[in-house]
Amino acid sequence: MSDTPQEPQNPEAPVQGEGGQPMMRVLTQYLKDLSFESPAAPQSLAAGATSPNMEVAVDVNARALGENRYEVELSCSATARREGNIIYVCEANYAGLFQIENVPQERMEPVLLVDAPYMLFPFVRQVVAQSTRDGGFLPLLLEPLDFMGMYQQQRAAAAQQGGQAPIADA
Repeated sequence: MSDTPQEPQNPEAPVQGEGGQPMMRVLTQYLKDLSFESPAAPQSLAAGATSPNMEVAVDVNARALGENRYEVELSCSATARREGNIIYVCEANYAGLFQIENVPQERMEPVLLVDAPYMLFPFVRQVVAQSTRDGGFLPLLLEPLDFMGMYQQQRAAAAQQGGQAPIADA
């Protein structure tokens, strides 16, 4: 140990990888939008009712915010229906601000659309579960998602259409 006091590290200072190693750091994460609607309450809360049919959609968007900073937004929409009637709708947009350095340009899109949402997913999953529970229903526990598979499907669809699926504002 050294007797020389070390200056505290600035949490806003970039974490540099040795030798220019790729680095991704979550600067902050936040709930951008949350909506829960239960138009058929209180009838929809009746005990003994059959389990609703669920429709769940997830989308990922990313945009550049400046040098080495990117916002990645995970949007989740869940609609529960019973006998054709909407029981509830839960929509959540959860985002993170990432600092990404020393990542080759050809690898940036998968980092933003696969790696970053993988880090955010447990948090949006918790928001959705808490919201549905607070709405009087069993918590909706979203199944783990294959972000790589989603990304590959998006790329394949874009290739069929003759274009590329660009990152928004990147």
